[in-house]
Amino acid sequence: MFSGNSAIGFCMVLAIILFSTKSLGLIFRKLGLPQVLGYIIAGILIGPAIFGNLGVSLIGFTGEGITYKSFLYLPKDSTVLGIFAKIGVLFLMFSTGLETNLKELKSTGLAAVLMASAGVVVPMILGFLISLPFGKIGLGMADETAIFRGVFIGAILTATSVAITVSVLKELGKINTKLGTTIVSAAIIDDVIGIVLLSVITGVAKGRANAGVQAANAFEAFKSTIYGTIIMIICFFIFAIAMGFVVSKAFKWLDKRWPTTHRISIFSIAVCFGYSWIAEEIFGVADITGAFLAGVVLSTDVRASRYADQKVEVSTYTMFAPVFFANIGISNINFTGFNGLMILFAFAAVLMGLIGKIIGCGAVAKAFKYSWRESAIGGVGMMARGEVALIVTSTVTSEALGQYALPSTFMIMTVLLILVSSILTPILLKVLYGKKPPAQPLAESTAQPEDNGVAPQTEGGEEGQGANTES
Repeated sequence: MFSGNSAIGFCMVLAIILFSTKSLGLIFRKLGLPQVLGYIIAGILIGPAIFGNLGVSLIGFTGEGITYKSFLYLPKDSTVLGIFAKIGVLFLMFSTGLETNLKELKSTGLAAVLMASAGVVVPMILGFLISLPFGKIGLGMADETAIFRGVFIGAILTATSVAITVSVLKELGKINTKLGTTIVSAAIIDDVIGIVLLSVITGVAKGRANAGVQAANAFEAFKSTIYGTIIMIICFFIFAIAMGFVVSKAFKWLDKRWPTTHRISIFSIAVCFGYSWIAEEIFGVADITGAFLAGVVLSTDVRASRYADQKVEVSTYTMFAPVFFANIGISNINFTGFNGLMILFAFAAVLMGLIGKIIGCGAVAKAFKYSWRESAIGGVGMMARGEVALIVTSTVTSEALGQYALPSTFMIMTVLLILVSSILTPILLKVLYGKKPPAQPLAESTAQPEDNGVAPQTEGGEEGQGANTES
């Protein structure tokens, strides 16, 4: 009926998205589930995924093959909606980086590092293996495409969300125990390792996808080769760290001279976007990696990073994050070709994702002399998934990966993974802790702060919970 492609038309699109996502988010919060699930479901309901098959949708697209009526139409390749969604995902990763406390990570010890490593490696291997028999649903048939897509499935299963675990541990009074501190630290390290690994595999895939395309110049041709891709990834991390020293000193000077002023948050957003562009356009690394590293760089100044994080969260969870999650339901999820085999794979992949965390992280905990029950708690505590899993899925379904990109249908697998893990994690943690006597807390000299690198609740509680959904 109306075009969403004009400025005022798109404002109406935003109004529908914001109202529906917040409404569904509050309902899911009341049910004890992550609000992001409500955001995605809202996108599915207002988009053409379900009601488009019935001939009508609230927000739809124009183009060939469109057979439904919509209240608001967007171009099939909606650039504006995609830009808002891209800003949302960059802000989410930037905030994750800002909440990373490097000093605490250095003091967590070998147990947390190895637990995080196992929490990445084991689910990735299981995800790759489970994808091999399912070539008929879009994972490729024993060829190079099948290998990349299998690795992408594994990458989706590696992400960990610490917010649910932290809330349960606080409720049970276990957050400051040795095991509780190890779990929280391992979850943060887990995401760092996962993001670096994602950068490598998507960089190689993008290089392979562009290998057959004639490059505009010698530099682009070099980046399209496997060895060129790996060299560029290494160079980006060297650049990010070296530039990080300069940026960090500049922000410490700014914070000392003009503490808690808007210029700090504005300059920090500029650094986030700059790192993202440099990562993607110059080095061929995923833009979300650039945003995350920008946050890590600024996190070295704790006061400035916390102030910037609070300001960025306002924009993120007021506007851009809801659009990103809703866009997943509007543009990336459709049930065409969603058959019994796809459902079977989704449940099998979710099972592998849960088992991988329990086995991998639990085995490391047991190796460090924890009891069987404590080892199980360590594995279950790493089991929950959240925003980062959705961000990884959005990255590996991107058209930039060419023929190696996963079909967008696999976003449903990630939504199911978040739903199941969010329900099971608190239940299993409470069952495993039971009525056992409380564990001995850490010695005062080595105890970690209660937040353990997780961002504090912002005023109002509601938005703070949203911001803390991912470590």
